[in-house]
Amino acid sequence: MPPLVRYFVFAVAGYATFTGALFLGQRRLLYHPDATAPDPARAGVADMAEVRVPTADGLELLAWYRPADEGRPTLLYLHGNAGNLDYRGVKARPFLDAGYGVLLLAWRGFSGNPGSPTEDGLYADARAAIAFLGARGVSADRLVLYGESLGSGVAVRMASEITPAALVLEAPFTSIVDIAAYHYWYAPVRWMVSDRYDSLARIAAVETPLLILHGERDAVTPIRFGRALFDAAREPKTMTAFPEAGHGDLYDFGAGATVLKFLDRLTPDEGASGSRPTATAAPGGRIP
Repeated sequence: MPPLVRYFVFAVAGYATFTGALFLGQRRLLYHPDATAPDPARAGVADMAEVRVPTADGLELLAWYRPADEGRPTLLYLHGNAGNLDYRGVKARPFLDAGYGVLLLAWRGFSGNPGSPTEDGLYADARAAIAFLGARGVSADRLVLYGESLGSGVAVRMASEITPAALVLEAPFTSIVDIAAYHYWYAPVRWMVSDRYDSLARIAAVETPLLILHGERDAVTPIRFGRALFDAAREPKTMTAFPEAGHGDLYDFGAGATVLKFLDRLTPDEGASGSRPTATAAPGGRIP
């Protein structure tokens, strides 16, 4: 075999091996669960209680919960693809201090929970959390869905199935397929990805006030993906970009206060009377 042909054969074989490993290991690349048992006091939210959320497929998921003060909505926080609940206490704190109810849900496989994360599994977990809150008197029109990074894909899916009071997306994406193609441009990932979280295909079905938060220095899910999702969404919608923020540090640059301003602009009287709150922010606008 001529040297050039041999080199070509080895290159093709190496690429095929790499592509196969990428396909087989894709969920390990997507999900990075920390199975360590979290602690509300350690996370700075000692006022939240540990609860168990039963799923339709028989799992019992750890979550932290504190009910809302009278007249306040409840925020269902759907976290990203790494860590455990300890990492989210600092994000829940501003909403708890403002009297909002908060349910911090740990995904299957995270925070000591049973099971392994998949796209369908995370959807089942979120539906179970919504049912958990519904059984405690939190109807959809008193529920704010908050999706962080990977959790944004779950939040968009849930908001296309129910009509919550509001939808907040932190560092969202159009789809995992798009993000995979961005990071692994040299591989045929568009034909390989199993867990797709196609938010772009679903966002137009969401009929609720939307807030998108994104860091302009985000190298994990670059802001162009958040802007594309925003452009495809219905009004009323607001997007706030943080020039100095990256992917996981938006709260260091005031994201918590931005979300509180957005929530405060939901008409409280309508929500308290049982109809869905509406946003008073200008359509397509930016919260100062």
